[in-house]
Amino acid sequence: MSQKKGLFGWFGRKSESKTTEQAQKTNESKADITQTQSEDNAVASEVVEKTASTTQVQTEQNNESAPQTEQAIEQVVEVEPAAKVVSEPEPEPQVLAQPEPQQKPKKGLFARLKASLTRTKASIGSGLFSLFKGKKIDDELYEDLETQLLMADVGIETTMKIIDQVTESAEKKQLKEAESLYTVVKDQMQYILQEVEQPLAFDKAKGPFVMLMVGVNGVGKTTTIGKLAKQYQQQGKSVMLAAGDTFRAAAVEQLQVWGQRNDIAVVAQHTGADSASVIFDAYESAKSKNVDILIADTAGRLQNKSHLMEELKKIVRVMKKIDPEAPHEIMLVVDATTGQNAISQAKLFGEAVGLTGISLTKLDGTAKGGVIFAIADKFKVPIRYIGVGEGIDDLRPFAANDFIDALFAQEESEQAE
Repeated sequence: MSQKKGLFGWFGRKSESKTTEQAQKTNESKADITQTQSEDNAVASEVVEKTASTTQVQTEQNNESAPQTEQAIEQVVEVEPAAKVVSEPEPEPQVLAQPEPQQKPKKGLFARLKASLTRTKASIGSGLFSLFKGKKIDDELYEDLETQLLMADVGIETTMKIIDQVTESAEKKQLKEAESLYTVVKDQMQYILQEVEQPLAFDKAKGPFVMLMVGVNGVGKTTTIGKLAKQYQQQGKSVMLAAGDTFRAAAVEQLQVWGQRNDIAVVAQHTGADSASVIFDAYESAKSKNVDILIADTAGRLQNKSHLMEELKKIVRVMKKIDPEAPHEIMLVVDATTGQNAISQAKLFGEAVGLTGISLTKLDGTAKGGVIFAIADKFKVPIRYIGVGEGIDDLRPFAANDFIDALFAQEESEQAE
């Protein structure tokens, strides 16, 4: 018995065995030609012969395979028109891609602020709400309140001040239920922040408004400068940057990138140059070009390194020789994730050069955001900006009421419990 051949080989064998002898004689030359053709042409001729003689030459053994063969052929033939139909829905991705960006602005500034304070809110806002819920006012409750505030890095002095005033208010109002203390605590903490809410005002009467940015390494000082420069530029002000951090080549390069990106002039010198000299040159250039705001970067320095703090004092002295009012703003940049260490930074930088403003960065990545209350209560220095994200707009002017509302905002699920 001969070996079973493939689908197309079976067609050739059947046509040779089942056709009449007369057809074999007359088609010998045609069969010879067919065998010498390429595989694709042989398939086409065999399909034609099969469809023409299938009713006469089929055997009982092949009754099942013939319909399958026809179906296979029909499927092969039907693939081509199907491919043309697939191209019709191609424009759909262009329609679907448009609604995506339109959904992003739905999250307003307050919603973004509330979302960025989630970790701090868990200790202060939601944490206090859970602490007071369903309890009576007693000494144990006040101890729990003290612990909660300290865990949020509000600080010992500020925490005791809040508890004393809350206790006094509860006695005057003869409050019995702990839940009523929630509003009292919120109001007291809001008052602490309202005392340091003072937006930065620019006065360019005699020359450029000079901002001297100070702080330790790693707090986001250079990034804050870049974001402020972009925001001021968007407000229609001309800006110039001074690369006063001459100890790190990377700091100069980073500032130059911000300048190139926003078409802002950057005055810089070689690594290791005198910082006071760089800032002096920048001031002269800004004054000659009638620039509105000059923002000067300085080298990051530890607050406990006296020789580095002396260098910072030198920069301030040099600037005051040029303009007795300069620098018009000495802004300390503080990383909120450092917690109570930020208190030490504010204290020593304030003693060295005197601070007129504070920017608190990285509030979105920490549960220690309560340090803002300690800084505000202890130093009374205006908090100019808070950083709550990576975007340029996420460095925002500090607004005490918005901050407190976001921190103490209760979700519907929390209120229903």
